[in-house]
Amino acid sequence: MLCDKYEIKSVTPVDLFANTDHIETVCLLSQLSEAPKMEMRVKLTEFDLTEAEAKATYSDIKEYVKEHTGLKVSSLYIAQVKQKYGIIERDCYNLPKSDDSRQPKCPEHKEKAIVEALKHFKMI
Repeated sequence: MLCDKYEIKSVTPVDLFANTDHIETVCLLSQLSEAPKMEMRVKLTEFDLTEAEAKATYSDIKEYVKEHTGLKVSSLYIAQVKQKYGIIERDCYNLPKSDDSRQPKCPEHKEKAIVEALKHFKMI
């Protein structure tokens, strides 16, 4: 079955099961022709940030909220609001170890401030 694609270069018998009638065979094969190649072209724009993600960083949003409302907001709250509005988040490697761990939810007044910042940066 392999002779169409491979050439046998050498054959060596190996006795893996002493005191039996069985002998294994190890073969060195060489491929007769090159395997077919596949050419792919990937546009780097497919891996770029989304338009919304390129607008403002978490620091920019925090500064805007602090400057305009005097509130301090955490990255967790910003992430929750972004998720609520469908702004794609990257994988988070600091996830809780258990499924039932509690995360504080963003208070309504801070959510409104974050939404205003996202609107200001034209992210929503």
